[in-house]
Amino acid sequence: RTFALRGRARDCQQKSDKKERLPVRHQTKMSTSAEMTSALQHPLSMFGANVCTMPEEETLERAREDEREGKSPSTQAGEFVREEMEHIREGEHGASSAKQAIAIGLSKARRAGVELPPPKRGSRKIKRQAKRDLKKGRSHKRPSRTRSRARKRALKREPRRAASHRALSRQAHRAARRRSAASRSRAAKKAARTRARRRRR
Repeated sequence: RTFALRGRARDCQQKSDKKERLPVRHQTKMSTSAEMTSALQHPLSMFGANVCTMPEEETLERAREDEREGKSPSTQAGEFVREEMEHIREGEHGASSAKQAIAIGLSKARRAGVELPPPKRGSRKIKRQAKRDLKKGRSHKRPSRTRSRARKRALKREPRRAASHRALSRQAHRAARRRSAASRSRAAKKAARTRARRRRR
């Protein structure tokens, strides 16, 4: 299984670049991980759900490399979250909170083809949205440029502090507090095994 940049997404970006400086990437809907289910029911409900954006080629390549190395879908999705944080810090757009910024990245990952399953915990609406994102990642329907631009403009009105180190640190601590000690321990041991495998190579 591999996920690749689709030709229709490239065509969409090329046409958009002629009209505006903002790159048009995969049209994405907000979706959240299990750590983010207790706050906003749908982080982009105020904007009508979709945010434009097709991931950059560099981000897709990093995610493909993670997949080749046998890393989990959540690790692959982390590359898209990282890209989203960079976009916010560069002023391309904003986000109402760190939680929303992370959710945009996870949605982009699913729509790019990362097989990141819906969260086990969370509302029915969030799970349904995650499934829809996965389905979109396998479809060939061209995103609406008009709706993508409108949602991009809505996000540009949001603040940039959502991607600050302080905001991300608070989000990480809140998410960790909601997990059990056993869950944190399992994650730490898995990370240690991954590091050991990489050193052996």
